[in-house]
Amino acid sequence: MSYTVYNSHQFMQNEKKTKKKRKKKEVEYLFAQSAKALDKSVGAAIKGGRVVARAAPMRRAGEYWEKLGPGLTTGAADNDPSGIATYSQAGAQFGTQLIWTTLFTFPFMALVQEQAARIGIVSGKGLAANIRHHYSQKTLITITVLLFSANTLNIAADLNAMSAGARLLIPWLSMETLTIFFALVSLLLQIFTSYARYSKYLKYLTLALLSYVITALSIHLNWTEVIQHTLIPSISFTKEQIFLLAAIFGTTISPYMFFWQTSQEVEEHVLKGETTIKIRQHMVNKTEIRDMRTDVWSGMFFSNMVAFFIFAAAAGVLYTHGITVATAADAAQALRPFAGNFAYLLFALGIIGTGLLAIPVIGGSSAYAVAESFGWRYGLYRKLKQAYAFYGVIIISMVIGVVANFFHLDPIKGLIYAAVANGLVAPIILFFIAHISHDKKVMGKYRSGMLSTSFMWTTIVIMTLSGIAAVTTLFL
Repeated sequence: MSYTVYNSHQFMQNEKKTKKKRKKKEVEYLFAQSAKALDKSVGAAIKGGRVVARAAPMRRAGEYWEKLGPGLTTGAADNDPSGIATYSQAGAQFGTQLIWTTLFTFPFMALVQEQAARIGIVSGKGLAANIRHHYSQKTLITITVLLFSANTLNIAADLNAMSAGARLLIPWLSMETLTIFFALVSLLLQIFTSYARYSKYLKYLTLALLSYVITALSIHLNWTEVIQHTLIPSISFTKEQIFLLAAIFGTTISPYMFFWQTSQEVEEHVLKGETTIKIRQHMVNKTEIRDMRTDVWSGMFFSNMVAFFIFAAAAGVLYTHGITVATAADAAQALRPFAGNFAYLLFALGIIGTGLLAIPVIGGSSAYAVAESFGWRYGLYRKLKQAYAFYGVIIISMVIGVVANFFHLDPIKGLIYAAVANGLVAPIILFFIAHISHDKKVMGKYRSGMLSTSFMWTTIVIMTLSGIAAVTTLFL
């Protein structure tokens, strides 16, 4: 009996202890849940923070990429095969002595393109249309003829360079076959592809220029010397160097860039549904101007950065080993024994890629100028049937460029003279850009300020002196 009572008492005690433990666990559980919730929240916050930290830069990069357009493609197109050949020759012939030009020309180049873009956005019209409206028809036709001539020579030189570059990779095809092929590809894409798709194609094609950055970085260079000559200008004033300097200025600040930039700004607005000049003029705002400036300065920086690396690669390999080159293809071939197959391949592919980017831009700028000069229908947003004359200019300039290559013109003369021709035409067009961009009647509150105008006139003086010097050297 007592045993039973004891067991019952012990059982009760155990039950009480169990209940206490259970209550403790329940209380612990309740408090633990809040702590666990906090722990999970902190963990999620940390994890989310990491995701956001990764996503935010990507998002910002995406937003930045979206802002890039005409400025980027125009800047990249400036490094066409003709430009690559000019920089390669300068690097091969004078080492890093003239590499300072890539830094020196950047602010002038960017400012000129910004003014051209500003004219397009604010006026709602292309550059030639603006010149036609404010100056005489004879003046405009003279400018257009000069531009068309320089551009056609440039197209011929670029087609030659592209074909030579392609033959490094597929030597069994003739120069003539490749020239026709590249001309047809450029024409078909430009004429039969919608502007929305075509502009994206050009934008992504700019990435081909990174091949020159990679090429230079894969080569052992004396970076101390490179940086020194970049920051401290050096010039010997020899006939060869003056002529090459003029070619560098001409290929960097090229007339076709002015017309293309202005007209592309208009095309971008048409793409947004702003189909009339009045609507485009009405829709201008400060945000748009700011985004344009980001696009243009980024594009020009990218252009000059690539030129810098082409210079560096040519100087580091070709000049060091006493190798002179005539074309961009020669530069690629000369790099092979010293820099390896990788650098050779990248350089050759870069020539083709930049040509596919630049030739439509050059031909298109001629078409814009001619069509606007005569008041024709124009625009890449229009289909072929809607702008026969506009597309006809592109076709004719391309045909002349192809035919010129069948006469087996000297490639080095073609490339360099194309650059010098650009340098001679540029000051004339820059004069009109300076006047229009500062004209309050045209630009209103968005006209260029005194600092911008001063830079514009400085650019005109530099380009004029450069052109005169180049012509003078031909007779010495």
